[in-house]
Amino acid sequence: MGRTRKRRIGLYVLVVWMVFLVSQISLIPQTKAAEVNDLKPISFWQLHWGSSTDTIEDVITGGLSGEDDWKSIKNGEAAPTKPKDIAVAWIRIQLPPSIPKDYGLYIKKIYAQNLSVYLDNRLIREVTFDYPYDVQRSLFPVSSEDGGHVVYIKLETSLDRLGIDSEIRIDHFYQLTRSFIFQDLQNIIIGCAFLFISVIMLICSLFLNRIQKETWISLSILILTLGAIFITYSPFMYANFNNYGSLFVDTFDISLAIFLPSLTYFFEKVFDNGKINWLRKVRIFQSVYSGFIICFMLINHLSHYKLNQYYFLFSVTILGFIMIVQFSIIIGLSLFFVIRGNKEAVIFSEGFATLAATGILDLLLYYIKDQKYQFVLWKFGIIGFILSLIVILGRRFAINQEHMINYSKELEFYNNQLQLSEKMEMISSLAASVAHEVRNPLQVTRGFLQLVSASTDSKNKEYMGIAIEELDRAAVIITDFLTFAKPQMDELTELNVSKEVSQIEGIIVPLATLHGGKISVSVPNDLFILGNSSKFKQVLINIIKNSIEAFQEDGQIHIWSYEKRGEIFIHIKDNGEGIEPNQLAKLGEPYYSTKTKGTGLGLMVTFRLIDMMKGQVEFKSQRLQGTEVILRFPSITDKKGAAPN
Repeated sequence: MGRTRKRRIGLYVLVVWMVFLVSQISLIPQTKAAEVNDLKPISFWQLHWGSSTDTIEDVITGGLSGEDDWKSIKNGEAAPTKPKDIAVAWIRIQLPPSIPKDYGLYIKKIYAQNLSVYLDNRLIREVTFDYPYDVQRSLFPVSSEDGGHVVYIKLETSLDRLGIDSEIRIDHFYQLTRSFIFQDLQNIIIGCAFLFISVIMLICSLFLNRIQKETWISLSILILTLGAIFITYSPFMYANFNNYGSLFVDTFDISLAIFLPSLTYFFEKVFDNGKINWLRKVRIFQSVYSGFIICFMLINHLSHYKLNQYYFLFSVTILGFIMIVQFSIIIGLSLFFVIRGNKEAVIFSEGFATLAATGILDLLLYYIKDQKYQFVLWKFGIIGFILSLIVILGRRFAINQEHMINYSKELEFYNNQLQLSEKMEMISSLAASVAHEVRNPLQVTRGFLQLVSASTDSKNKEYMGIAIEELDRAAVIITDFLTFAKPQMDELTELNVSKEVSQIEGIIVPLATLHGGKISVSVPNDLFILGNSSKFKQVLINIIKNSIEAFQEDGQIHIWSYEKRGEIFIHIKDNGEGIEPNQLAKLGEPYYSTKTKGTGLGLMVTFRLIDMMKGQVEFKSQRLQGTEVILRFPSITDKKGAAPN
């Protein structure tokens, strides 16, 4: 009972504690909501063009020249264009009278090289860019004690832009910090991913051949420069690593200068391969101009940016127009290759069209807005473009791999053909030199054996008969040798396939019946080929005889023929024991046979005769399911289906 009571008390305490937490949580948003309702947003801010000698005391006490020239600007609207001879601007922001605890002020985009933030007369933030970069952002905390006070911001620059170009936000400091940090985080992540991919690709290029390496390295450089551009373009890097800002600026310019000729070079390698001379000249011009920009950048850097006005003209204004021309040329050529049916051009066009469209739109907006526009759209185009390039390169490697496999297969095929040709040549020479000399002694020996068997007893007659049969078998082999070595195609005449098949039915049908099988024939009367009648019949008899010898129970042979695409097809199919796939490849080789007593010469002779009549033969077979032989000969049947006169 005591233990149960303790459990109940513990449960009650837990329930009360949970109710208390829920009540406290429900009160928190109400308190925050009440605080936010008391917070009045910043509706406008003021701007005054000043000089480098102005101080915060002058601003507070009204000692500025032209004190009445403060311009009120609605919050969220861009600052007016900077006058030509002005280098300093003062910003005045009136804070709301009531500010909750842990709040802050965030300005997303400020055009200035030097930034000084004052809360009344107290300096709370100062940032100086001693290099030609003027995009800043500012975040600083404000407390409830700062309600109703004034924030003064002094902006200085040697460039063409000056002022605030975004909304001034006042919100919880945690939320503003998240916006400040994550504003450009995606650019940093994408840029680092591109750098990592390019390094891996450059390492892999060490194992490629020269042709593949050129395209691979050019794409690696493209991805490398784009990764550097993504990272160094982000204001986050300058806001948090101000000491390395000069390095970031130079890296961005160098990467952009390398990217443009690399893009043209990659396009040449994939689609043109140096055939269009004027495109190669464009790429050479880009390379020279990029080298000029890099040299000018170094000189400008060493002179502490005294030549920045001229450098800006060449590296931004003129280069921007060159980029528009380059993108237009590549779009036009890619569309040209698409029309010609190049599949890689289709992929490239889709990716590059995205990049070019976003890039041109960014450039147009940049010039329309008097060079105050911050490029944004090109990031999405870059990602789509890089994906298309990787797909093209992967497809190119797959095609090269397929070509290599096909080349290996062809090499193996021609090697086998060469070996077979050497064997055939050897057998032809052997048959031609030996067959005639061997046949004569065999005929003499057979004659004497017949004479002896006529005057001997029955037991010796049996032996003599066996000897004569073996001599006949040897004579057949010698005849096959001679036929193979010098097939006699005395005269090629027009042959009616149906008539030739019907003339051998008297031989093959009884033979099939003797082996317990049957033959069915279906050959039209209007199929004609050019060949030798006796040799054509020899081919058919040899093939059908092999099918009969492969009979199992209930053996069947089906013979049919037809014309297709200017060729006569003759199919001879049986349901015999079939042939293994590895044996099919060896059919027709000298001395290779699937029969116990076979020499392989029969099929050799058959193949040779078919070749002499400009035909082709193909075997299809599966073990225990039969074999199908397909003969193909050029047709001499006219369009009406009748033989020519």
